[in-house]
Amino acid sequence: MTPTIEGTMAALGDPTRVGIVDQLSKGTASVTELATAFPMSLRGVLKHVKVLEDAGLVRTTKVGRVRRCELQAPALDEATRWINDVRRRWEGRLDRLDQYLRSEQEDT
Repeated sequence: MTPTIEGTMAALGDPTRVGIVDQLSKGTASVTELATAFPMSLRGVLKHVKVLEDAGLVRTTKVGRVRRCELQAPALDEATRWINDVRRRWEGRLDRLDQYLRSEQEDT
């Protein structure tokens, strides 16, 4: 599944999943290790990991009984590009508005 902006934003719309991404930005971790940071069951954390995995933000591998999680940067990179594009467009609009307002002030 190819990561989409919509999927990335939806997955990051939950504070627990943001916390998981933050933890994984420091390195790989097992689901059990991730679960220690949250007041919920292991099963609950696993559901959040699944949402992140479906969005392409996390990859999991299972070795024996341990499920390891790893952050996948491409989905975050795409979201970052999109956010930066939107920021540039709005900054341009606000700069033009500022110029207009300044010229109006000078005319009065």
